[in-house]
Amino acid sequence: MRIGFAAVAMLTLLSTATAQAAALRCSNEQNTCIAVCNKSASKALLSSCITTCGQRNAFCMKTGCWDDGSQRYCGLQRQ
Repeated sequence: MRIGFAAVAMLTLLSTATAQAAALRCSNEQNTCIAVCNKSASKALLSSCITTCGQRNAFCMKTGCWDDGSQRYCGLQRQ
């Protein structure tokens, strides 16, 4: 009985850590996107660029896929 409980507890902890790590990966992509906006976007387009990064992050959090407009890669979050 103790072994079964310990196994369930361990799997729960691992799945929670995986979900948190996945969210961090989406956030890392968003931070990279914002950094690119700050470097390359004109001041007039900066707000729009940052808003787009936020939309891409929301998509990433739902699907686990980051789409930067030119490429899409998945595996950033497990459903």
